[in-house]
Amino acid sequence: MWLGLCLTNDLGTFTAISFIVAVTTVTPQLMLPLVGDLAPPNRRAAALSVVVSGLMLGVLVARVLSGTMANFVTWRAVYWMALGLQYLIFILLWLFMPDYPATNPGMNYFRILWDIVKMLFRHPVLVQACLAGMFCSAPFTSFWTTLTFLLAGDPYHYSSLTIGLFGLIGIAGMLISPIYARLVTDRFVPHFSVLFGLSCSLVAVVLGTYIGPFNVSGPVLQALLLDFGNQTAQIANRSSIYAIEPKRRNGVNTAFMVATFCGQLIGTSAGNHIYAAAGWIGSGSTSVGFICAAILVIIAKGPWEDGWVGWSGGWSMIKKDKNSADGKTAEKAMHGREGPGDEELGAEEKVLEELAAEEGNESPLHRGSLKEKDNRGEKSNRSSMENRIRPVKV
Repeated sequence: MWLGLCLTNDLGTFTAISFIVAVTTVTPQLMLPLVGDLAPPNRRAAALSVVVSGLMLGVLVARVLSGTMANFVTWRAVYWMALGLQYLIFILLWLFMPDYPATNPGMNYFRILWDIVKMLFRHPVLVQACLAGMFCSAPFTSFWTTLTFLLAGDPYHYSSLTIGLFGLIGIAGMLISPIYARLVTDRFVPHFSVLFGLSCSLVAVVLGTYIGPFNVSGPVLQALLLDFGNQTAQIANRSSIYAIEPKRRNGVNTAFMVATFCGQLIGTSAGNHIYAAAGWIGSGSTSVGFICAAILVIIAKGPWEDGWVGWSGGWSMIKKDKNSADGKTAEKAMHGREGPGDEELGAEEKVLEELAAEEGNESPLHRGSLKEKDNRGEKSNRSSMENRIRPVKV
């Protein structure tokens, strides 16, 4: 389909193909829950941060490359380059993408969609993450949409090349996020990092909004802090919601991404209309309101609260279970990613149970660990049983 975008001269055809391409581009949304499946729960935020950084860097690098290329060559060169990159991605996925089984083979497509809706009524933490994601995504797209209007007009009058290079500032913020996720997000409950990220975003929007019309340092600081804060909050939210239904992470991710995309659409539309009516300060003040709404959503429900609103369970931001993603939910590894020897140990325990049942003895698993049996007879019995297990394991 993308080849048609590179070749067509008809605007209607170009628009129709662009729509089809946009609707069918789902790979990024599938990669994130897959990372949630494959990464250990206590390292999930760091793994997600690396992948999300790639997604966001793609958006920002695209601005820089397209702005630079359009300055020197035809706009079609940008689309030809994108075509080549897509084939490169396809080859890399074919070679290195891990194979994994379906987690819900018995569910049809419409049942999956309906189940996503039902999730919103079952899990308050998912609704909280969706609302916060929607409110903090709106300022992000509003800023990068209206920034061009500000920098192209008074008092800056920057060229399209210079404006495109502003994306490099956002890239710096993206590169810091994986380090923060590894050192902080994985060590505390996600609630802490969401609040921290939203606070950074609020500071960024305030600085950029009220300094931007007079000094370029305002937009520079906003680009740096807003990208870092937005990504930090989104990664922490994902790390939390992926723990609620491990076998339905694609569905959980779909609900979260729909809310996030709605926020991006609201930010783009509202930013353009408000900028036309009230200028940079008007659109920026609206973004301040969006960030404050996101903070209120997170404050309304604490990290240990099981209901829809409240802070029951305490104010602590320290994980109760350090090996979990959200600090409290014990998770099992997905897609055969058990710890070393887990599968063999499970098979051995099962055979031990069967052998004990055949001999009419109580199962060793119910009597306690065999290591606690000190007499020679029991040790000999265990050795004999292990010898009988070996051909079964082979």
